[in-house]
Amino acid sequence: MGGSRALPLSSLLATTVTKSTLFLSHRGHHPLPLRLAAYMSSSSSPPPSSSPAPADAAQTGSASSAIDFLTLCYRLKTTKRAGWVRRGVQGPESVADHMYRMGVMALVAADLPGVDRDRCVKMAIVHDIAEAIVGDITPSDGVPKEEKSRREKEALDHMCGLLGGGPRAEEISELWMEYEQNATLEAKVVKDFDKVEMILQALEYEKGELTLVLEYFSTYPASSFFYVQ
Repeated sequence: MGGSRALPLSSLLATTVTKSTLFLSHRGHHPLPLRLAAYMSSSSSPPPSSSPAPADAAQTGSASSAIDFLTLCYRLKTTKRAGWVRRGVQGPESVADHMYRMGVMALVAADLPGVDRDRCVKMAIVHDIAEAIVGDITPSDGVPKEEKSRREKEALDHMCGLLGGGPRAEEISELWMEYEQNATLEAKVVKDFDKVEMILQALEYEKGELTLVLEYFSTYPASSFFYVQ
């Protein structure tokens, strides 16, 4: 099956160059230098005069789907964390900011018995990925937990559909569901990282004032953590 192979980086680069060149041309800008475009796409694209083989055409389609998926993920960089917005924080972090530091936490944390560190890193960077579509839904929004989960699962399915299925889409879906259901040691650890990252962010916003920090410590007492060192 074509979906069983990982997408070559060269195909992703070539498709990105093609899309950005077309976009800039439509906007009246000079496209990327042809020599640069040729260099980036040479390892995966046939000469313009030749017809692409079926496998090459499928690969190009996969690369285009990956770009569509990544373009949608861009919203994670611009979607601000709703809790900070409600509290009037100036320049609040984005969902992507939050997930990135959780991934770093998983990377640098001490080894824990029976816990797969690599899986924790992956889970951290996808656990809020559905918010690219549904936004950051918080308890203050009054959305029942079951409805929130339904919306996010629907969004996740759409995003994985952009990847055309296959092992990468399946892995993202499995990681998200594992976290959502708190089904494994890795999920429990990543949920701890989620709380710790939020408390750390509150501390940084306060810059020495304790209002937000105390609020989040009271929201997440020690008993709410799976691992308490």
